[in-house]
Amino acid sequence: MKRALNFNAGPAALPEAVLARAQKEMMNYQDSGMGIMELSHRSKQFEAINERAKKLLRDLLLIPDDYEVLFLQGGASLQFTMVPLNLLDEGTTAGYVVTGTWGEKALKEAKKIGNAVEIASTKSANFKSIPNLSEIKVPSDSSYLHITTNNTIFGTQWHNLPEDLTVPLVADMSSDILSRPVNLSSHGLIYAGAQKNLGPSGVTVVILHKDLLKRSKPGLPSMLNYKVHADSKSLYNTPPTLSVYFLMLVLEWAESLGGVKQLELQNKQKAALLYDAIDSSNGFYEGHAEKGSRSLMNITFTLNNEDLTSSFLHEAEESGFIGLAGHRSVGGCRASIYNAVPLEHVEKLADFMNHFRLRN
Repeated sequence: MKRALNFNAGPAALPEAVLARAQKEMMNYQDSGMGIMELSHRSKQFEAINERAKKLLRDLLLIPDDYEVLFLQGGASLQFTMVPLNLLDEGTTAGYVVTGTWGEKALKEAKKIGNAVEIASTKSANFKSIPNLSEIKVPSDSSYLHITTNNTIFGTQWHNLPEDLTVPLVADMSSDILSRPVNLSSHGLIYAGAQKNLGPSGVTVVILHKDLLKRSKPGLPSMLNYKVHADSKSLYNTPPTLSVYFLMLVLEWAESLGGVKQLELQNKQKAALLYDAIDSSNGFYEGHAEKGSRSLMNITFTLNNEDLTSSFLHEAEESGFIGLAGHRSVGGCRASIYNAVPLEHVEKLADFMNHFRLRN
């Protein structure tokens, strides 16, 4: 079967090897006579999958023993609520750095829970950059500082993360987790929806320092309480078993490639191809993000006018490229090149961009 050249922002491309293995095991997982989505989440087979996925994630991201790994549901959007519910203590403030739409939404939800404030933002410049660390002044009464490490809509990414903070750093890493090494010791909590770099939609990874579990108040609804999920090993309720299985397969695939450092090298190589096509176009293509803030995951750019943009997207689709239209709030074009997007697909897109420019 001919595979699409998939540049969707999420749900996004999955490794072909992962899909092939899942297809093979779909009807009969480990001679159980059942497909993976038919197994009980209390079965030995699924418990092994759950623990294998956690171990792989720990090994790949070098997660220390004093951090808990949770597999939850509700996407990153539910974490916009769970984070302040569990971590925002009464009489304190939550500081938010807003660098895009998802940061805005996270702040909006946190304000419903307690005193959450915007302490830095790049909205006035249409989210083209990441703030300088010197601009970020964390309130002295803060419970935590929240950032979004990669912004899918605007194509920006933090390349230097805040460190040596006096409060826990909370990071939404939904669109760049596993794409580069992470210094876990500088984070209190990381969360990420799986559907960009970790697997299909349905499961959300939360990595948090165990000390923060003490903040989860007993009076919270059980499904919104981190400590409840930690105590039950992410099996408090029926988990998204198929999504966790795919997560395990993707993590095994990442390990087989050489781990996160190797993935980072490939991601830099892929991004360089597209940014070179933009920068060498003499203004035919214009990148949205400032160069120092450019994302390695989501390359955003515009053309000179809407007619030319429409022609570009139409011809791209005719050539087999999927998902290149920019987000409706920004327009233009966007190529999402997460871990699973093969280098050869990016090479084909760069060639298409160069040839389209020459023809127009």
